[in-house]
Amino acid sequence: MAGKRSKTSITMALEDFYKIRDNFSTRIQLEYRDSKSDVVLAASSAYLCNRSHVPLISFTATSPAISHSQLPFFVRASLNDSSQLTPIAAFIQYFGWRAAVPIYEDTDYGADIMPFLVDALQSADTKIPDRVVISTKASDVHIDDELYRLMKQQTRVFVVHMSQELASRFFLRAQAVGMMFEGYVWIVTDSIGDLIDTFEPKVISAMEGVIGFKSHVHMSKKLKSFYIRFKERFRQDHPGTEIVDPSIYQLWAYDAVWALATAVEKVKLTYPSFLVPPSAETSDLSSIGVSQNGPKLLNEILGITFGGLAGNFRIVDGQLQLLAFEIFNVIGKGARRIGFWTPDKGIVREIDPQKANSNANRLRTITWPGDTSELPKGWAVPAYKKPLKIGVPEKNGFSVFVNVSGTTQESVSPSNVTGYCIDVFREVLRNLPYDVSFEFVPYKLGSYNEMVQKVSSKEFDAVVGDVTIRANRTNYGDFTMPYTESGVSMVVPVQKASSQSMWIFVKPFTATLWLMSLTFFIFTGFVVWVIEHRINPEFRGTAWQQFGITYYFAFSTLVFAHSM
Repeated sequence: MAGKRSKTSITMALEDFYKIRDNFSTRIQLEYRDSKSDVVLAASSAYLCNRSHVPLISFTATSPAISHSQLPFFVRASLNDSSQLTPIAAFIQYFGWRAAVPIYEDTDYGADIMPFLVDALQSADTKIPDRVVISTKASDVHIDDELYRLMKQQTRVFVVHMSQELASRFFLRAQAVGMMFEGYVWIVTDSIGDLIDTFEPKVISAMEGVIGFKSHVHMSKKLKSFYIRFKERFRQDHPGTEIVDPSIYQLWAYDAVWALATAVEKVKLTYPSFLVPPSAETSDLSSIGVSQNGPKLLNEILGITFGGLAGNFRIVDGQLQLLAFEIFNVIGKGARRIGFWTPDKGIVREIDPQKANSNANRLRTITWPGDTSELPKGWAVPAYKKPLKIGVPEKNGFSVFVNVSGTTQESVSPSNVTGYCIDVFREVLRNLPYDVSFEFVPYKLGSYNEMVQKVSSKEFDAVVGDVTIRANRTNYGDFTMPYTESGVSMVVPVQKASSQSMWIFVKPFTATLWLMSLTFFIFTGFVVWVIEHRINPEFRGTAWQQFGITYYFAFSTLVFAHSM
């Protein structure tokens, strides 16, 4: 994709150049070759051109490992990666952070920048307690392991330098493990910053709060026109391909072609001229000729100055000169500018004198990871240096759930706390992908409600025990999912019936119950006789007749209901 965009930009550059300079006697003929991402092949071109005295103008070779001092015929028409390290170190010093951890890919592109980053950070009195190297073919598990290792350390400021593909995976994993939240500081180099607009939406979302640096380009009328024409031309050259804005690399490619075309016209280079020096060697390299016009062409390129799309084009010491870096903050769906860095003014809010005001030396409001505007401290006490306080109930009974022995006033040895709940807790910790340091703090159980409230009051970081989940307790802390069944049960002994008699139903009747039943039986009959014998002839007669009918009536109430 990058190659296609660069090819379109180069083609447009030649067309635009000769359209307004049709009287030039020289013309550049383009010959394209795809390196197929072969970094060794691309890098070797610089050494071959140096041997043959043919100037090589590169708009993508940003690695400081290749320099004009070592390869005189190499011209860097782009910024050196090392040029952004002083701004990054200045940014870290601006907020008073005293340490930072570099994270870079395991390639020459990633490693070449490290000596310069170390020098820049040390000059800003910033320590480098650790560094992380990640292979471009690293699995998600390996990336997670490195991130978890960083979580155990004190430093929370990280400088990331890697390719777009690896950076996308890296920040998705950083979000997944919980390192894109409050307290962390992520700073990315222009390898990511210059291409931030081409990242997928899910990656941008994961990178929210990241601070980045990218080459500053003034949006002139000429550049706006180029953007429009570039999209239309790219659509024609590559139908069906997603249309995106040209990156800084396409602007550098455009300017590099103009510089080369101007130099060719000044030298009046109409045809190549090579001289094969006599040599006793028989290798293929010995047959490479030396250009007779190469040194002249190189001198012209090094002396050219003009206003290009990316700004003022001027080569000093074999490389494009730095104008300014833009500092941005990833928020929402993209990047928002928060300030600039210039070689003469350092970190400023605006570089345009007409826009400068009393706040010129202050950056715009930054949204840090975790969607907070509060400035991160840049460090945190690791978990293993500050153990979690785990409250455990110290009580009598039900020791199978939690049993505490050998207690002290402050804490108790983990080996002295046992039980089913403790086993579950330990198993959870074993399954975590990182270490958690903790200590058990016994609590003389007054009530479970009071113990749970101590989590809310920060006396305990957590409570482990046979704590029932109740509505009122959820106001003071969060609960895990239940890992034991809840409910009310009754335990009763099971006995075989000792009698098969039909009178088994009277067995529950005690002597007192029999006596009370008889008493109320007699009392009921007496009350009925008092009420009825004066008005009811059925309750009259001899004494035995009255006694019989009275208690017959009282007995009959046990088996059926009387009615009037």
